[in-house]
Amino acid sequence: MSDNSQTERRTFMQRLTKISSADILRLVFLCVLAGFLLAALNVNPRDLWIDFFGTLTESWSRFIHFITESAGWAIEYFLLGAVLVIPIWLVFRLLRALGRD
Repeated sequence: MSDNSQTERRTFMQRLTKISSADILRLVFLCVLAGFLLAALNVNPRDLWIDFFGTLTESWSRFIHFITESAGWAIEYFLLGAVLVIPIWLVFRLLRALGRD
């Protein structure tokens, strides 16, 4: 009573070549996402084809430089703001402590 078409297993080639519209949309999305990531790392596609590992090493170096530069910028502005904020905060803490009895 079982239907042969339902129980018949597909061959490897049939499974390999069966592509759904969801697969295509997923591939398009992943390609765009990878493109944004590579563009953010300033990777040129031609350079990637010519020297894959050299291009990745150079991009990683630029990324690390960007992170360290950003951290330096953040620390600089933190210290600049702390010069103003911490003394004011201390004065308010002192006034609040004096007012409580």
